Amino acid sequence: MDDDLNSKLLPLRERIDAIDAQLIALLNQRAAVALEVGEVKKHFNAPVFRPEREMQVIQRLQDMSDGPLADDHISSIWREIMAASRALEQTIRAAYLGPVGTYSEQAMFEYFGHSIEGLPCPSIDEVFRSVEADAAEFGVVPVENSAEGAVSRTLDLLLQSSLTIGGELALPIHHNLLTASGNLDGVTRVCAHPQALAQCQRWLTQNAPHLERQAVSSNAEAARMAVKDPTIAAIAGDRAATHYGLGNVFSHIQDDPHNRTRFVMIGKQPTGPSGYDQTSLIVSVANEPGAMFKLLEPLAKHGVSMTRFESRPARVGTWEYYFYIDLEGHRDDVWVAAALTELGQKAAFLKILGSYPRAR
Repeated sequence: MDDDLNSKLLPLRERIDAIDAQLIALLNQRAAVALEVGEVKKHFNAPVFRPEREMQVIQRLQDMSDGPLADDHISSIWREIMAASRALEQTIRAAYLGPVGTYSEQAMFEYFGHSIEGLPCPSIDEVFRSVEADAAEFGVVPVENSAEGAVSRTLDLLLQSSLTIGGELALPIHHNLLTASGNLDGVTRVCAHPQALAQCQRWLTQNAPHLERQAVSSNAEAARMAVKDPTIAAIAGDRAATHYGLGNVFSHIQDDPHNRTRFVMIGKQPTGPSGYDQTSLIVSVANEPGAMFKLLEPLAKHGVSMTRFESRPARVGTWEYYFYIDLEGHRDDVWVAAALTELGQKAAFLKILGSYPRAR
């Protein structure tokens, strides 16, 4: 049987080897052209990373493809190809909520590709500070979860910081219960980021009600604690389990099986239109009758769709709020620009956080 199998596989493997030889030659040709592009960008002081351009490349290739590769496969492959080309031009660093093994790190790699240098930070505040101080070109921060809503600290820092949003990624979140032993013998506490504890509270109540729940700075920090202390269980993802060598006691313990977290990429460079964009802004209105109608009227007038509306206390007065809004379209689109101009005339405060390619 082995002889028959090998006789059938051999010619197919030879064809794959021949195709691989063509692919590596073409990839090196592509990389050589990318280096030429880098020289032109350097001459004009243009940014190495252009998220709108990379999205257009991936979309074009997906439209060209007749299969059997799915769109997700094409996106994953070409993101790594483009990341490798970027690395030939310049090493790019991205700050993220650490330590190693967090969902923020996973989001960084899925968005930028693995040919990027990560800078783990102990807090979301430190991610912003690192980018503002040029310790990293970009930052990756969580902004909202499908089950628990907005990440308040990120919203507050977006208001205070001069950094802008240049991209977004919606990451499926699958939580696991991890311990050093791979079981719950002797375990008395479960540690995780507050959002993770909230996302798993029903499962924990039903399946591990005896465990004390302790909030820590990140799920990866909880994993690091669990390695050193056999009385601690951590809630974290597969990346943390692998990195810290923890045993998986239970998988997918999140209460919502479709749990997702939206991450945004922050930096100093503006992002051009990609054709499938989103604009984020913060506004406030005067405390007077009809104020909210005046705020939303320019959007309806110019046909701009609102995809997100979140309020946060302004902390400067009694019952005053900032409103975080996501709009379809790029600030350079004529209809969006017209709506923003009119909105700026009617709002007491307006800050555009950025226009960037929408997550598909």
